[in-house]
Amino acid sequence: MSNTNSNMTWSSRLALFVVLLSAMGACNLEKEIEIELPEYESRIFVECYLEPGQPYTLLMTRTSPYFEPFPDLDAQYLQQILVDSAQVFIHHQGATHELRNEWLFNNSTSKFFNYKSSDIVPLNYTDDFELEIITKDGKTITAVTRLMPVVPIDSIVVNFAEDDTLARVLTYFTDIPGERNYYRRMLNQSTLDSIPQQDFVSDDRIVEDVFIFGSGYVYAEGDTVINTIFHIDKAYYDFFGSVQTAVSSNGNPFGQPSPIISNLEGTAGAIGIFTGLSYDRVVTIVER
Repeated sequence: MSNTNSNMTWSSRLALFVVLLSAMGACNLEKEIEIELPEYESRIFVECYLEPGQPYTLLMTRTSPYFEPFPDLDAQYLQQILVDSAQVFIHHQGATHELRNEWLFNNSTSKFFNYKSSDIVPLNYTDDFELEIITKDGKTITAVTRLMPVVPIDSIVVNFAEDDTLARVLTYFTDIPGERNYYRRMLNQSTLDSIPQQDFVSDDRIVEDVFIFGSGYVYAEGDTVINTIFHIDKAYYDFFGSVQTAVSSNGNPFGQPSPIISNLEGTAGAIGIFTGLSYDRVVTIVER
């Protein structure tokens, strides 16, 4: 008898739960809430990457509100977001290199810049590069960086899956001992202007000697794989990581807001990055 009463009690509770759930579903629980957002204040955004053997170039734009309608990507839009009429200088080893306010599109990298110089970035790992920007309204943007020495790729290993036609690619390189190092790994297929299949940053906290970066079994015989290992400074490591976090949080109602970590200073309140690009790159044709 006690077992029967127990089962009846459980059944009654289940029935009551179903009734309550149905009643809640029948109610209109939706309520529109208006949230007053503070007025958005646009900021200057600067990206300047120093690549030895290449001209000095810089991109300076304005940030836009998140909820602003997505604009047409045309010349008028460029005029709206580009910050023009600034004085831009890079100081290095007692010399001053002025970047003129001119548009430049790099076909090989699909990168756009609005300040450039014909002067070439020297291969120098021991002296600072100093950025100085004076905006049209007299505000300043400054930053300091230094080129990191290239960390060479030791080897690329192509490994085919057993009884399959697809292969993975393993990239090996040796960490510089005795110091904290930061790296960016890029993996492209066919061409450098393709969307990277891998693009992330890493430090060497859990690596004692040799780094191994791998891919999935996605490459067929004859595919071209481009491995790039950047040796980067902590400022770029923090900047890149914060940008990736902001992108992953975009549109995610459960994502946390992610401020962009910048190494820019000055009275303009700008954000962005001023850093060097030192890298080793190996192009591999997938073969058995």
